[in-house]
Amino acid sequence: MSTTQSPIVYAPGIGPDRAALLAEEFGIRTIAQFMEHYPFRYVDKSQFHSIRSLHAHSGEVQIKGQITKINELGAPRQQRLVATFTDGEGFIELIWFKGAKWVKKSLKLNTPLVVYGKINDFNGKKSLPHPEIYAPTEVEVSAVEPVYSTTEKLTKRGLNSKGIARVMKEVLKKELGQFEETFSEAFRTKHQLISRTQALNWIHFPPSAQHLEAAKKRIKFEEFFFLQLTQQRNKLRQKTAIKGYTFKEVGQVFLNFYSNHLPFELTQAQKRVVKEIRGDVRTGAQMNRLVQGDVGSGKTIVALLAMLLAIDNGYQAALMAPTEILATQHYNGLKELCDPAGISVALLTGSAPAARRAEIHTGLKEGSLQILIGTHALIEPTVKFANLGLAVIDEQHRFGVAQRAKLWKKNEHPPHVLVMTATPIPRTLAMSVYGDLDISVIDELPPGRKPVKTLHLFDKNRLKLNGFMQREIAAGRQVYVVFPLIEESEKLDLKNLEVGYEQLLRDFPRPQYQIAVVHGRMSAAEKEGEMQRFAKGKANIMVATTVIEVGVNVPNASVMVIENAERFGLSQLHQLRGRVGRGSDESYCILVSSFKLSSDAKTRLETMVRTTDGFEIAEVDMQLRGPGDLMGTRQSGQLQFKLASLINDGPILNWTKEVVEQLLRDDAQLIHPDHQSIKSRWIELYKDQWGWNRIS
Repeated sequence: MSTTQSPIVYAPGIGPDRAALLAEEFGIRTIAQFMEHYPFRYVDKSQFHSIRSLHAHSGEVQIKGQITKINELGAPRQQRLVATFTDGEGFIELIWFKGAKWVKKSLKLNTPLVVYGKINDFNGKKSLPHPEIYAPTEVEVSAVEPVYSTTEKLTKRGLNSKGIARVMKEVLKKELGQFEETFSEAFRTKHQLISRTQALNWIHFPPSAQHLEAAKKRIKFEEFFFLQLTQQRNKLRQKTAIKGYTFKEVGQVFLNFYSNHLPFELTQAQKRVVKEIRGDVRTGAQMNRLVQGDVGSGKTIVALLAMLLAIDNGYQAALMAPTEILATQHYNGLKELCDPAGISVALLTGSAPAARRAEIHTGLKEGSLQILIGTHALIEPTVKFANLGLAVIDEQHRFGVAQRAKLWKKNEHPPHVLVMTATPIPRTLAMSVYGDLDISVIDELPPGRKPVKTLHLFDKNRLKLNGFMQREIAAGRQVYVVFPLIEESEKLDLKNLEVGYEQLLRDFPRPQYQIAVVHGRMSAAEKEGEMQRFAKGKANIMVATTVIEVGVNVPNASVMVIENAERFGLSQLHQLRGRVGRGSDESYCILVSSFKLSSDAKTRLETMVRTTDGFEIAEVDMQLRGPGDLMGTRQSGQLQFKLASLINDGPILNWTKEVVEQLLRDDAQLIHPDHQSIKSRWIELYKDQWGWNRIS
């Protein structure tokens, strides 16, 4: 074992107490992990400023000079220490609000000093609160000083940023030679990368800004490289080693449906994706394809056409959705399309009666049931297919790996896999989270669909909003009103469905208006009954929580009102907006919020008003929330890069992906002598995470 894998307690200057705290605060347990505690910023101490040149926006500055006077000001309990500092050309005050007595003892009058701090400008008077002070001999020429994340507990044990830097220097002196190089010299020369040893040294203590950039480039490249290597090898394995069912022909079921029962002309984007799927399923290798498409882009019809290819070749198909509401909506929509074409479709959910379950099980085993749609109920051991050839997963990130695996194991060979998501995924995130899938994008809306107009109103505009809703209803259209909570919460001052419903009954009284209600605490039958009232036009207004986020399709609904819109994430807001604009009428999304908005909430609402492009919205969402939260991957550690960022380092990720693809084309098994260190490092990194994102 390399000494870098030794417990951190053995690092110079650490000891048992500090080691325990590093583990508790940062999860640092080995010397290697400590060396990967990179600075989060750097301070350039190669420059000195004159006091006369300082202004309100000078930021952090370093000045040579001396203290000429020291005063303690204020009441005893609010005492502050003020020192007058001069560089011979001007004067500035150094101020301490805490620890005045201790600081005063350490200060020396009329002695050459260097002070460093951030300029504070109050009423035109500049000062340096709590500056760093050191002797001129302590200043390193051209020093770029690291600043490390720390905590109050670590600071109390002497591991503030400077303390960590001191220990890091000693650790690097002792341990740098212990690190094995990941990439051969030829590889580094080809891709203009510095060595791992140089990168670790310079990331902590860069001699210059250029050295720092070279270190960042190398470390970010390596972090992306091994994730891409894992993804691309999985992809290669699926295409070469995992046998798939061969759908040789486009038969009568597909052709009959396409020619006689398809209710509309496919967009060019839909045709392109169907062609990509067709190319996959006839190769004899297992298909693993992700279909991304904005709300209303027509992913479901593409999935149906893929299922018809399976049926034409003697196989069954399954569609698994994360919620009963969404599964039911898929079933209703697909049954309406399939019945006239003579294609058998069934729905299996947790609430299905025993008699219906038995009927479905028999049809599956005999092969007479061609398409099964359902929730997690599809993966129960009692559900046995005669010949499952294609599995379609809707919003797959809401299913666990183990859950999906149960569906794949229902056959001798894993079925072809088609993953659908209506949540647009930024390209860099898709490359990382779904790097082992082929990705298709339906980037075109069906003709005739108008973009939804989005407006932001404050609570005080309630009368104006009600008048608008009444006019839309009078014109024969319908309205959604969505609330973030079901009932009152003492902690959150939000509109809620129960209070909102009562208010709407007063503003839109019966019998002139009819209001339907749907929320997560209702039974499946109750939800379905209320949804059908709205879908059939028997209710003018649908009051709901976010259970209607996906899966509800009412073309006559032209208005989506979202109460407390500042409390929703961008992805949710965009999904909710997608419930309207499905007919030929002009449609509207009204975002209602309180007047007090956080900076992030303002950004979310402004983004919604500005654009209907789901991919642009997803990029903003990733910048606000981070990639881990966006895809629910933070807990699993999938995207726990130490330095690389999917938000800021897209070009490096693209470059790394190209390098890995070329490497695997040249040496898929990594058997070349130059690639042995890559293979060893890869096994070391992923031995505990192998297959974390494998679809099959």
